[in-house]
Amino acid sequence: MKMPLFPSLSSILALLLALAGHSQAAGHQADVVVYGATPGGIVTAVRAAREGLRVTLIHHHHHIGGMMVNGLGVLDTLYDGHRAPIFDELKAAILAHYPQYPRGRPEHRKYEPHLAEQLFEAMIAHEANITVLREWYPVSTGKNDRLVKSVTFRQTHGSSEQTWEAAAFVDASYEGDLAHIAGAKTIIGREGRDQYGEPHAGRIFTKMQPIPNPNLYHEQGLRVVSMFALEAKDPLPGSTGEADGATQAYNFRVCWTRDPANRIPVTKPARYERDVYLDLKSRWRFTNRVPNYKTSWNAPLLIGGNHDYPSADWSIRRAITERHRDLALGLLWFMQNDEIVPANIREEARQWGLPKDEFIDNGGFPWEMYVREARRLVGRKVFTQHDGMAAPGLKRAPIHTDSIAITEWPLDSHACTLDTVEGSDHEGKVLLSEETRPGQVSYQCLLPRELDNLLVTVCLSSSHIGWGTIRLEPVWMHIGESAGYALALARERGIAPAGVPTDVLRRKLVENRIMLGLFNDFDTQAPTAAQRAAQYFSTQGFFPTYDAHLEAPLTRAVAMIWARPDADPMLNARLVMKAEQVGGEPVNAMEFARLAGKSWSGAPTGTLTRGDACAWLYAIR
Repeated sequence: MKMPLFPSLSSILALLLALAGHSQAAGHQADVVVYGATPGGIVTAVRAAREGLRVTLIHHHHHIGGMMVNGLGVLDTLYDGHRAPIFDELKAAILAHYPQYPRGRPEHRKYEPHLAEQLFEAMIAHEANITVLREWYPVSTGKNDRLVKSVTFRQTHGSSEQTWEAAAFVDASYEGDLAHIAGAKTIIGREGRDQYGEPHAGRIFTKMQPIPNPNLYHEQGLRVVSMFALEAKDPLPGSTGEADGATQAYNFRVCWTRDPANRIPVTKPARYERDVYLDLKSRWRFTNRVPNYKTSWNAPLLIGGNHDYPSADWSIRRAITERHRDLALGLLWFMQNDEIVPANIREEARQWGLPKDEFIDNGGFPWEMYVREARRLVGRKVFTQHDGMAAPGLKRAPIHTDSIAITEWPLDSHACTLDTVEGSDHEGKVLLSEETRPGQVSYQCLLPRELDNLLVTVCLSSSHIGWGTIRLEPVWMHIGESAGYALALARERGIAPAGVPTDVLRRKLVENRIMLGLFNDFDTQAPTAAQRAAQYFSTQGFFPTYDAHLEAPLTRAVAMIWARPDADPMLNARLVMKAEQVGGEPVNAMEFARLAGKSWSGAPTGTLTRGDACAWLYAIR
């Protein structure tokens, strides 16, 4: 799908500021208030607005777009297919902007920060139902039993406050502040190994190494997801699995340029931490190339320097952020000038500087730090390590009847503490490239136990290890669009979002090309009736692998399970797995209808395909 032509960024900003001012004069009410103009929050707001809701989108900073606008530089996904319309639109617009970087080039699927900001601003400017408020953050809520009735916001750089009332609220921030202030239970840090039975939970030591078999996914029947080239999985001695309050390290994803005409030289910052730079020798390099002679620098990590950030107020957060800023600038200066750095690295480092055409009002440096993990909701369901791995007896991850999105990035965590044991990286590093499988995200992971009209779409309910496969912008945008549809359904039915019936939500999503379960056979670009039905039944346990085989004949053994499925999708999937291994004779449409206890008007003759069976079942439910 092609994106429309985009107006200039300055004209968009002027329009949005005018709209925001008009809204404040008219009163502080909306159908939905979304806090956090991260990519996921923006997508939620856009989808809800396209469905006719009046949306107020509020962000703590003047610049919207989260990490995609602050130097991330890459679409962090290992799946290249279509998954959700708005994310697909954005990806198509990025690829169209850089036709000079085809598949196979390091810059493919990468982008400059200013392009991401332009695309997000344009996306919002096209929606008359969205009002944007910049530089406000939540300080209190008004509640009535299980409903949030209002949220009061304070100026980020001032003391003025304003209160917004709405039928529903969304926390799409990286910090989870609105959920916390509203009284939803959240957690900061790591669970112990025993809490959810996660092998890699809690305190852990590993060593990063190349994966031994880059073709493992393909050999095990997962053909549409690329495999990460490294892994850090085997716990070393000293890995106690104990719980603690540590979170994985933060950093600025600095966008450097090596174009002399566009380069701002780096000077030595007043706060210069040479001892930290010496401990970051593995990061004395320039990788992650992005278009037009730029890079997205994933260094340095100030391990442990972020631990106070999640629960701190914004004044303390700014101080922590400033230290991370100085550390990033200081590391480049160190690499350019310190004689302990090898001469070849110093020579390369001197080619890089801050770009004049990025972050123009901030001296070429990103506005926001990469907050990889802060609060996490403890909701009605918790996404754990098990939800991102193959389920016992199946060749796909656990199945959820209320799936609203997929994950596919490896379960991972950056280091959490500076501790090491012999042969290890810094403690807390995990990267489960071989074990991870595309998972399903339950709608209940967005729902606080205590509240019915608040959706938490970024800091959603997940364990620390499960968080590793969720914490990617494509996943958050996918989740955010599903949340937008849930909000529209809630408004249409006059109920809180938590009350939206699971079946109604699933149907709404599959009819609008939202992926609920990943398949090798097809994506959601232009689904047929059979493919839409297969998406729906991916939440019912009809498919124990990542292959739907919709053109294959439906065997009698599988037909008996599909015709009268159990309420437990995992039981169905295990029964189907056994039935597919047995094989057997195919059934025709009339026989399948009898098994289902239904009549099939206009049933096809001859052998019944799995796709036709799915489409018929979907139509009669």
